[in-house]
Amino acid sequence: MIGLFGIAWAMTPIPDSTQKQATAQGSVIYYRDGKTEIARQGVDRKNVPLSTVPKHVRDAVIAIENRSFYTDSGVSVKGTARSVWSTVTGQQLQGGSTITQQLVRNYYSGLSQERSVTRKFKEILIAMKVDQSKSKEWVLEQYLNTIYFGRGANGVQAAAQAYFGKDVGKLTVSEGAYLASVIQQPSRFADPQGGDLDAARSRWTSVVNGMREIGALTPEQAAAEKFPTLKAPKKPFEFKGQSQYMVDQVRAELNRRGYTDEAINGGGLKIVTTFDKKLMDAAARAVKQVIPAGTPKKIRVGLAAVEPSTGEVIAFYGGKASQYKYDNAFSSQVQAGSTFKPYTLAAALNDGMGLSTRVDGNSPMRVASDPSHPIPNDSGRSYGHINLIRATQNSVNTAFVDLGQKVGLDKVAATAEAMGIPAAQLKQHQGAASFPLGVASLSAVQNASGFSTFANGGVHVEAHVIKSVTDARGKKTTIKPASAQAISKEAAGDATYAMQQVVKYGTGTAARLYDRPVAGKTGTTDDSGAVWFNGFTAQMATAVNMFRDDNKTVQIPGYGVQFGGQLPAQIWRAFMTEAMAGKPVVQFPEPTDFGYGVYDSEPDEDRGLRDDSTRDPDDWSYEDETPSPDPTLSPPTEPEPTDTPSDEPTVPEEPESGPPTGDDGSGLPTTGPGEGRDNAGRPANGR
Repeated sequence: MIGLFGIAWAMTPIPDSTQKQATAQGSVIYYRDGKTEIARQGVDRKNVPLSTVPKHVRDAVIAIENRSFYTDSGVSVKGTARSVWSTVTGQQLQGGSTITQQLVRNYYSGLSQERSVTRKFKEILIAMKVDQSKSKEWVLEQYLNTIYFGRGANGVQAAAQAYFGKDVGKLTVSEGAYLASVIQQPSRFADPQGGDLDAARSRWTSVVNGMREIGALTPEQAAAEKFPTLKAPKKPFEFKGQSQYMVDQVRAELNRRGYTDEAINGGGLKIVTTFDKKLMDAAARAVKQVIPAGTPKKIRVGLAAVEPSTGEVIAFYGGKASQYKYDNAFSSQVQAGSTFKPYTLAAALNDGMGLSTRVDGNSPMRVASDPSHPIPNDSGRSYGHINLIRATQNSVNTAFVDLGQKVGLDKVAATAEAMGIPAAQLKQHQGAASFPLGVASLSAVQNASGFSTFANGGVHVEAHVIKSVTDARGKKTTIKPASAQAISKEAAGDATYAMQQVVKYGTGTAARLYDRPVAGKTGTTDDSGAVWFNGFTAQMATAVNMFRDDNKTVQIPGYGVQFGGQLPAQIWRAFMTEAMAGKPVVQFPEPTDFGYGVYDSEPDEDRGLRDDSTRDPDDWSYEDETPSPDPTLSPPTEPEPTDTPSDEPTVPEEPESGPPTGDDGSGLPTTGPGEGRDNAGRPANGR
């Protein structure tokens, strides 16, 4: 027997790895302040050193679980014999006896949970070896950080928070005794009621008496202890507002940066995001305040705000996560419409053209590559040969088609890609003459990121949602996004100047901020299947879109068919008014072609424009060049859509089959035809 024991001893080393579940620590995701929690992910455990656990808590555990802990060799002869006998006879298996044995069974890998004499014998040998090679303090620390206490809490720190809402270091004697009492039956004593409460009180009394018996408490102290008041158990965690969407994007970016799901769920990471809580709330408010009651449930709204100098996505609105599986800001992609024209403008300016460059604004236009499909302007209007400021201000389709031909569609695509638009979303369309008009599909985040390049002097900084990640050991990794000069500083400044005229005198006057300069561009796809307003100040770029998941016209009862300069621009202004409050006013750079800029930014009665200096800020009747009635004065009489209006004006309906999907062959979601040509080859409306 001695020889066999010696062989077994030699052949049973201490495992060199631990069970993943035993050491896993959940990760916490924070807003950009690093203090306000968004969500917790994975196992609810936070390992703490033994020194932070009060002595009375340690004594309580030892008193009820293993009074001989500091004197035994890691095993209890009586307890082990009882356990082995119950296993051999088929009776109910007894507990692991000592704290060391319990740790070995739950901490080290390679020990199964099967009820067998072989497993029990192996457990005994490893426990004895651990006792010889590790200090008692090490064993007790691992044990307290490993065991399950109920209420989803793993380890004594998580348990202290779950049962009493405080850190373990602040537990009273009575509270510590209760945590010790739940170790035996954590599920039963997690929220005891009726008979279970009586059993929990009895077990707690046994712990206190045990503490008295081992000298941890005097008889007087033990008699004075009262059964503690337990904190109500937390309800299962539910994401609120945009939290689910935030967590989805954080996990996706962590995966892209090399963090596995296992590391996120069990690595004890502290993840600080780029999201600003106040601005997230402001984004939601802007949508809710502007979108009218009676809006059809299929109409969806997306908003994304990017900080140009850092690339940080600081706020977004993606809809209601309870209704949408796919958010409207990151995941859903719709045709960009005329918000893509600034990328064409940037390509031309970066290629050496100036704001004074003349392009053909006559309608319709035929191009050699597709002569059978002439491209018209909105309402078929011709503008003659115009410069790039007027072309941008009036969103002239033919002028941008001509500009695309002059600069080269390959350069337009390359410029858009450099400014943050994924090449895969451009490739399918870049050979078409209508490519500059926005037939490619983009998300709100991508479009905001692209426009942020203008505000950042032509430098594009990769859009991202994570600021830093700190691991369980305290090592902090600060995210360093990719950054590159996408277009020249001069090209960015000139394009910005042209887009300022859009907001001052053109199609985007509803987005004006009266305390600071704004540049931007409206976008309206064919039949208003998607409508946009993209704009920026020097400190923030924001994109707003509205679309339907069934590709139909965005039409609201009492407000009619929507265009980019209407509700999207109003949402943009509502959000940016709050976001810019208190921030310094930063002027945009002067254009290099300044003389032409002054001339062409002035109102021209012949073009249906007027001086906006005295205009009502809520009057958004000038969408592109065609005036439309002010809905607050004379609601249009278009027939209402067949959709059932929502009881809650800002709660569009979830698509039944996932995100909007397009026909571009890339598998990337879109919501149907856009500016340029629609799916049937018809020309876009040019707004």
